[in-house]
Amino acid sequence: MRLFFNVFFIAFLSISPAFSADKALSFSQAKRLLSENAHRNNLRTFYCDCEITWKNNKGSPEPSSCGYSPRKPTTKSGRINRRTHRVEWEHVMPAYRFSKHLSCWADGGRKLCRKDPTFNLMEGDLNNLVPTIGELNGDRSNYKFGVLSSEKRAYGRCDFEISFKERIVEPKESIRGDIARIYFYMRDTYKVSLDQSTLELMNDWDKADPVSIEEIKHNINVIKIGGNKNIYLYRDQLETHLPKTSALSKNSTQTKSLD
Repeated sequence: MRLFFNVFFIAFLSISPAFSADKALSFSQAKRLLSENAHRNNLRTFYCDCEITWKNNKGSPEPSSCGYSPRKPTTKSGRINRRTHRVEWEHVMPAYRFSKHLSCWADGGRKLCRKDPTFNLMEGDLNNLVPTIGELNGDRSNYKFGVLSSEKRAYGRCDFEISFKERIVEPKESIRGDIARIYFYMRDTYKVSLDQSTLELMNDWDKADPVSIEEIKHNINVIKIGGNKNIYLYRDQLETHLPKTSALSKNSTQTKSLD
């Protein structure tokens, strides 16, 4: 395993500089490249770990491979909820979170920000996009990630809980570190401000769910198709990204969330 990791680490070193956010991809271009990459490398959906069937770079989740069942199989009008049958590309750090400090967002939201070059870099960043079942992407919206005090499974066996009242989403433990390292990448690449409670939780998740070979392989493939490398995947020893004093206890029973 150590030798296997070193091979990928050496490959990483030879590809591109860290945090060089200078290759602007539109959101549509990013989705096309990522769909081709996901098809080629047999990626599964991020939250539910479903196999994906591809046709002309359009993906459909395979519920039998992961136990997913829709929370809302039909729409209010009684039609089939098409988002339950398609794979979409979700921003792990939502557009609202990485753009709310931009003047264009305050003036006109996503529509106006499409004219902002910094927003376009962030929206099309390949490292911040993951394949997700459309229904979960819609339900997640721009909700915070966090740990809920009571868990209710609304998507079959898919380990994905959501509180619409608290506007918090709890992902499965095995991808929490992935999420944290994407947040650290976005913070450092685009100078996105994260508050202390966010950093607390992200640091916890980073430690609890260490980097996997699959994460490294995926990042190397992302680099090959024009993305940046995420240096947080290549540390021999985890660093602490927080102040020494901690406002939250890891054993706290209260709901923790990140913004």
